Amino acid sequence: MAAPMDGVGKHPAELPPVNSTSFQKKTRSRLISIPGTRPSVQNGQLLVSTGVTSLDYLLGGGLAVGTVLLIEEDRYDSYSRMILKYFLAEGVVCQHKLFVASAQDNPEDILQELPSPILDDVAIPKVVEQPRLPCEPQDRLDAMKIAWRYQNLPKVQSALASSSRFGHYYDVSKTMEPEIRQAAKCHRFYLPDHPTQSSNTHSPMLESYSALLKSLEEVIHREGFDVVAPMPKSRNILRVGLHSLGSALWGDDLSCHDNPRHRHALTTFLYGLRALLRSSLSVAVVTVPSHLIQDRALMGSITRLCDNAIALESFKGSERETNPLYKDYHGLLHVHQVPHLNSLANQLPDHKDLAFKLKRKQFSIEVCWKPCIFMILVVFSTLLRTSFVCLLVTGALLGFFFLSLQLKSYSCIGLRAQA
Repeated sequence: MAAPMDGVGKHPAELPPVNSTSFQKKTRSRLISIPGTRPSVQNGQLLVSTGVTSLDYLLGGGLAVGTVLLIEEDRYDSYSRMILKYFLAEGVVCQHKLFVASAQDNPEDILQELPSPILDDVAIPKVVEQPRLPCEPQDRLDAMKIAWRYQNLPKVQSALASSSRFGHYYDVSKTMEPEIRQAAKCHRFYLPDHPTQSSNTHSPMLESYSALLKSLEEVIHREGFDVVAPMPKSRNILRVGLHSLGSALWGDDLSCHDNPRHRHALTTFLYGLRALLRSSLSVAVVTVPSHLIQDRALMGSITRLCDNAIALESFKGSERETNPLYKDYHGLLHVHQVPHLNSLANQLPDHKDLAFKLKRKQFSIEVCWKPCIFMILVVFSTLLRTSFVCLLVTGALLGFFFLSLQLKSYSCIGLRAQA
């Protein structure tokens, strides 16, 4: 019996649509679009710039959102502090929100030292003096200037929003304009303003670190940086800058004793920090005075708890400061840890002989070629000397061999003559 044909005798417009193929068009997943970010070409992770373009290249394109960058401070904490200010200045230009914590200097003082951006597409409005009419009173002119200043504040924000490229350049010889700095929203944590009380609980985390982590957690939940929270219309990035953790000013004794009492305080804090950042649109830069920590095994644990780790070795006060091979550089940069997110292997930098230098206006990281070339020349000259000595020894042996053969032939001729 034949199957019933329901479509027979119906108008073509009344027939059900026929799917001629089983292939479905694959739609591209929607990525979060946030100013000042871009997806990684390696694993699709959302990246932000550190403010130093050469450092972005070493870290695989930038800092992944939800990760921690550890900077082992140089001996005088000058260049590590500068990288931290670059990181915060990039957040101000990209209109990201900031969280700055310190126990030594007031966060407001750190913000006032941010370098000035070198941008062609960011125009900073300046007050233009208008010619004063003799009939106009001075009070009216002052009122007009104040009104003009507040009228142009939104123009600063719109100018910053127009700077959409990833990574910017800065002039370290100048500080950021107050109009740009005040347009950014910054949360500050100054340890002397947060008195800590001794706790009776046997928690491995110090009260200073606990208060810092609690304050950061409140900001993340209150400002909507948590990824599990309902998504608002516009998302933003929280840049966290933590200055000189592990120092005695935080109440930590890692840098004071060989066997510190609070041995696991900083590592416990880093556990909580990573867990907090992994579930939020936040990225952190932490500086640690590693040259003061005597326990190298503990310093290795601190390094492994961070996603990225670099160390700055300054030439200031060392023999390399007067070495002509390093006259163009101010220190060496060592990459100790790179992230391997969404991949089985991490992307190591191509070169390991890295150095940094501070020009008149810019901080940059380069490959230290001169010592490499010098080492190649030393090895080559050593090989040449070794080969020359080998040639001399070989020639002497061959000469001795041929001389012995000739003496043997002469002795045979003398014996035949006597016979």
